[in-house]
Amino acid sequence: MSTPATAVDRPRTRSPKRLEGGVTGGNRGTVTTVIMAVLALLWLFPLFWAVLNSFRSYTYTQQNGYLSFGGWTLDNYRNVWENAGLGKFFINSLIITVPAVFLTLFLSSLVAFVLARFSYRFNLTLLAIFLAANLMPPQALLIPVYRMFREIPLPLMMSETGTVLGSYWGLIAINVAFQLGFCTFVLSNYMKSLPFEIYEQAQIDGASVWRQYWQLTMPLVRPALAALATLEVTWIYNEFFWATVLLGGQGDKFPITSALNNLRGQFFVDYNLLSAGSVLVALPVLIVFFVLQKQFVAGLTLGSTKG
Repeated sequence: MSTPATAVDRPRTRSPKRLEGGVTGGNRGTVTTVIMAVLALLWLFPLFWAVLNSFRSYTYTQQNGYLSFGGWTLDNYRNVWENAGLGKFFINSLIITVPAVFLTLFLSSLVAFVLARFSYRFNLTLLAIFLAANLMPPQALLIPVYRMFREIPLPLMMSETGTVLGSYWGLIAINVAFQLGFCTFVLSNYMKSLPFEIYEQAQIDGASVWRQYWQLTMPLVRPALAALATLEVTWIYNEFFWATVLLGGQGDKFPITSALNNLRGQFFVDYNLLSAGSVLVALPVLIVFFVLQKQFVAGLTLGSTKG
């Protein structure tokens, strides 16, 4: 008769080892951290160098070189603001950027809501059309858009030229047209991730389609809207190609990006002055990013852990 095995006699089973590794595990994590830190420093070095030189006088750097350390002054910022007329150009960029961003987000949210919540025959075709518009380079549309805007009339109270060409309206419209496809694609994917049961319950309660869009969907996609708003402000604010073409050479209407060109002399360039102007031009975008930082990160990571 066999006796039951005691705890000593029983074979010991090894507990499964916890898997270690991945990008951030062990030595590999240390190497990854070092590489990311080096890349971050390389990425930030031009910005740091521009900020550093913006506080230095051109006379000092001309005599001692840009690798020297000294010659600190605030005159560069004072001269940029007074001589380049940044206040006027900031207002021009504000007139262009704010309506373009709001129109882009509003119109794209309407289209995205229809694409996400209603199934019909040309659903995917409509989305493909919006995406295809983003794939065409702006340079290919330069001549057709210029001629079209030159022929579209506007009242003199809306445009000094009597046409869309040379007015803010045309520049706002072209920015909205080019950004609409990307925003529609992103928002439609976010809206498709929302539970359909909440819309069924809203229909049972008698909510109209507009109420489902405005009071139900828009609050739920707020992180995505904040992320897109940050990107759109950056892209439209920094856009200069269409402003050069569609404003018809009217320098008093150019956005802030054109103000930097006024800081270039005919025979030499004061790079310290240009650095100060670049820092001032970049400030509004940085402020928008830091204000919407939490919403921006939430919008990028929304749905990353689903499934």
